[in-house]
Amino acid sequence: MAETKQTESKPVAKKSFFKGVKSEWRKITWPSKMVLVKETAAVIVISVVLGGVIALLDAAIKLGLDKIII
Repeated sequence: MAETKQTESKPVAKKSFFKGVKSEWRKITWPSKMVLVKETAAVIVISVVLGGVIALLDAAIKLGLDKIII
């Protein structure tokens, strides 16, 4: 029977954690205002269009089921 070796993990100090967070925060590349506006507009437009498509499909399915049932 194979023995498993258990290693004890050392508790990570809070300072080390926050240094890591600070280091990763510096790596973030934030979008420019114009890019942010364009991408937000694209998300809104796609959401509205997709909502419309889903509403039309729902209405068509409901109409079809009403014709079949009645």
